[in-house]
Amino acid sequence: MAPKLPEISHLQFLALGVLLPEEQSGRAIRAAVARFGVRRSGAAFYQFMARLERDGLVEGWYEQIEVGDQLVTERRYRITATGTRTWKQTRAFYEAVEMAAAREGLSNA
Repeated sequence: MAPKLPEISHLQFLALGVLLPEEQSGRAIRAAVARFGVRRSGAAFYQFMARLERDGLVEGWYEQIEVGDQLVTERRYRITATGTRTWKQTRAFYEAVEMAAAREGLSNA
């Protein structure tokens, strides 16, 4: 039986992957995805993260941190069990595609 197509986009896969090891601030997630060439405005990024929250893939909360001598409110995120399961299923799909391509001699031609 062929693997089921992923239910998440490549960008969602990337953001969830950033959160796998530990919770992160929105700022840190945005910087990590930027290293992969994804640039979003702050508003677009936080709307994207809100959709991940709505879909139950991440949990977000506000935390006060000290920057210099000022208190700043920072948005933090952690991946949920559903998010982890979805990320692993998506990774398995991509690995199956890679193995099939190698086995069947598929190329970019």
